[in-house]
Amino acid sequence: MAKVSKKRAAANAKVDADKLYTLSEAMALVKEINTTKFDASVDIHVRLGIDPRKADQALRGTVSLPHGTGKTKRVLVLCTPDKEEEAKAAGADYVGLEEYVQKIQGGWTDIDVVIAAPNVMAHVGKVGRILGPRGLMPNPKTGTVTPNVAAAVSEVKKGKISFRVDKYGIIHNSIGRVSFSPENLVGNAKELLDTLIRIKPSSAKGTYMKSLTVASTMSPGIKVDTKSIK
Repeated sequence: MAKVSKKRAAANAKVDADKLYTLSEAMALVKEINTTKFDASVDIHVRLGIDPRKADQALRGTVSLPHGTGKTKRVLVLCTPDKEEEAKAAGADYVGLEEYVQKIQGGWTDIDVVIAAPNVMAHVGKVGRILGPRGLMPNPKTGTVTPNVAAAVSEVKKGKISFRVDKYGIIHNSIGRVSFSPENLVGNAKELLDTLIRIKPSSAKGTYMKSLTVASTMSPGIKVDTKSIK
C-alpha cells in the first residue's frame, strides 16, 4: 500500500467523509486542503440518474463559466483562407487547414480546442480517429463547427467549456483553479449545474442528480449535498 504523505493525511483529516457539505462550504474547504505548489485545477464530478446508452440521455453540451477557467486554452481553427484573419483577430493560436491536418496525422495534438468551419469538415474527417478519442473532434452540438469561427474562438477564450457524460452517467469537468475565490468557484459550478438541470432528459426517471463531488488536483474529494444547489 502506498504511503500517505503528511500533507495528504492532514488534508484527509479536515474532510468528513460522512458529511454532505453545501456547495459554498465545499469550495472554501477545497482551497483550504490544497497541498500542491502549483495552481491546481478544481474539478466537479456529477453522477446523474440517466442511461447514456440511450441516445436522448447521452448528454453533451457547452457552458460559459462566468469567471473563466483560469487556464489559457490553445485553440486551433481549421478553415478556408477567407476566414483566417478573423480567427486570428479573435485570438486563435493556430489557423489553417491542410498543414494542420497533416501535422495532426503526424501525431501533433498540442491543442485544447479545435474549431472548424462547416465547409472544411471533409478535410477534418481525415483526422477524426485521432481527434475523437482525445475529445477534440469539432461538433455542431458543442459550437465548434460553425461559420462564425471568430465568435467561437472568443467564447472559448472567455471561459466556454464543453461537457459530456461518460459511460457510467458521470460528468467530469474543471470549473476553475484553487487561486479562485470560493465565490467565483461557486458561481462557475452553479452555471454548469444549472445547465445540467435545464437539459435534463424527459425520459430520465427517478433521482436525476444522484451525487456531487468536488476535488482539487491531488486532494481528497468533498461530497456536496445536491439539495444545496437547488
